[in-house]
Amino acid sequence: MHEWRLQIQDIIDAIDESIESHDDEALTLRALARRLGYSEFHTTRKFREVSGMQLRDYLQGRRLAFALKEVRDSDTTLLDIALAHGFSSHEAFTRAFKRTFGVTPSAYRKDPSPVVLRTKITAFDRYVLGMGEIGMEKSNDRIEQYFVTVPAHRFLHVRNYESNGYWDFWQKQAEIPGQDMATVCGFLDSVKGKLDDEGGAEAHAGGGQVMAYMSDPEGRLCAWGFPRVECHGARLPADWAGEVPPNLQIMDVDAGEYAVFEHGPFNYNQEMRTVEEKIETAMAAFENADNGWQFDTAHGKVIYLYFDPERFCKYIRPVRKA
Repeated sequence: MHEWRLQIQDIIDAIDESIESHDDEALTLRALARRLGYSEFHTTRKFREVSGMQLRDYLQGRRLAFALKEVRDSDTTLLDIALAHGFSSHEAFTRAFKRTFGVTPSAYRKDPSPVVLRTKITAFDRYVLGMGEIGMEKSNDRIEQYFVTVPAHRFLHVRNYESNGYWDFWQKQAEIPGQDMATVCGFLDSVKGKLDDEGGAEAHAGGGQVMAYMSDPEGRLCAWGFPRVECHGARLPADWAGEVPPNLQIMDVDAGEYAVFEHGPFNYNQEMRTVEEKIETAMAAFENADNGWQFDTAHGKVIYLYFDPERFCKYIRPVRKA
């Protein structure tokens, strides 16, 4: 099953790459099946077995997610957007768009309220499957440490007081109506104006979404009595006044000084745990050093985790003079 998950993940990656490059030929069932070397029937059956959804439904959902952002952010005609994303006509695009999002493309362009987009799924993850690192040669990158001043901003997010770690966070969020991973990430992906948005649409990277940890503004602690509360959300400009999606909350974060602990590009499958340990060691050394600074854990302070293995993994932590 792990081998099948890995092959289906290859198809999932290929779908996003082909949508971005407008390569409709690569998005046909025949082309995707050929990529795996199996029949079209076998490919669709295995995709549903691994992902829990029909391949055609996932493909259309991703097409519409990319198309919605173009409707939201560009002046391209709706017909051109429809044709670029595999729809035969303006009418076919409008029907699919309204059926999925409850609003027509033209109405959404005038009033881009939050909707749930079909985010990219993860079929294969070594760590979720309990496989750990591959154990091959590790990078020798050191942790780069530097300071930045982060302007005042707003943080749109969900938070969990019981979780411990990324996947545990989403497992526990799935128990809360309307706060599961697909819904939260789908809403956040549709929000315009995210400070860290570089056009991606994944939970792990791009799309302007980040994991975060905070000392809760209301003074509550996590289940273990510690001040760290896990969150997932997006940073927005300080003057952002858009509609807050259902079941999400927003807070104002003051400007301040932050220490950055950054590891460069790395192989996710080979060394994610190692990179995490390196960063944690660097942060512990900073905390214990007599360097004139200390981590600021006051209520309302937020630690951000940026995770994109092709570029970096970095923690941005608020600090103050000791």
